[in-house]
Amino acid sequence: MGECADRQRLDRWIWHARVVRTRANAAELIRSGHVRLDGARVTTPSRMVRTGQVLTISLDSATRLLRIVGFAERRGDATSTSVLFEEITEN
Repeated sequence: MGECADRQRLDRWIWHARVVRTRANAAELIRSGHVRLDGARVTTPSRMVRTGQVLTISLDSATRLLRIVGFAERRGDATSTSVLFEEITEN
């Protein structure tokens, strides 16, 4: 049985959204404390996320603010990620 359509594991979502190259990289990013969910630090890769939640992801090159708007069963190409999140820009 697949995952519910309204939620998904955090590490899987980050990988599907192509924030990092591998799911293992996504899990390590989370365990290292570089991911916040609605402002609270998350260190558990299996944490479930839902649409509408906001991720703050600190990467080497930049910090990204992403609002979750959808989920994917598989990792698609770069253009398919537009249905997974909205990039939030700070003014």
